[in-house]
Amino acid sequence: MIKLRLKRYGKKREPSYRIIAINSLARRDGRPLEELGFYNPRTDEVRLDVPGIVKRLQQGAQPTDTVRSILVKANVFEQVSATNQTAS
Repeated sequence: MIKLRLKRYGKKREPSYRIIAINSLARRDGRPLEELGFYNPRTDEVRLDVPGIVKRLQQGAQPTDTVRSILVKANVFEQVSATNQTAS
């Protein structure tokens, strides 16, 4: 199963995260299938590749709880449902 999860990078005690699509059995900082965004918890900066995220969600990728909350704040799920309605 494909998961949308966070991949940690940055200095000690100064984490930054990339939002990635990765196989659910792979390790946290393993090689991703695709990088879909960026999240900095210290400044609450978020950059998302919304078309790529929408595509992965339509293919059945499951976001983790943290990634789900980031996507809800960015209204990504509304775009997923909108594209599903136009495709039907």
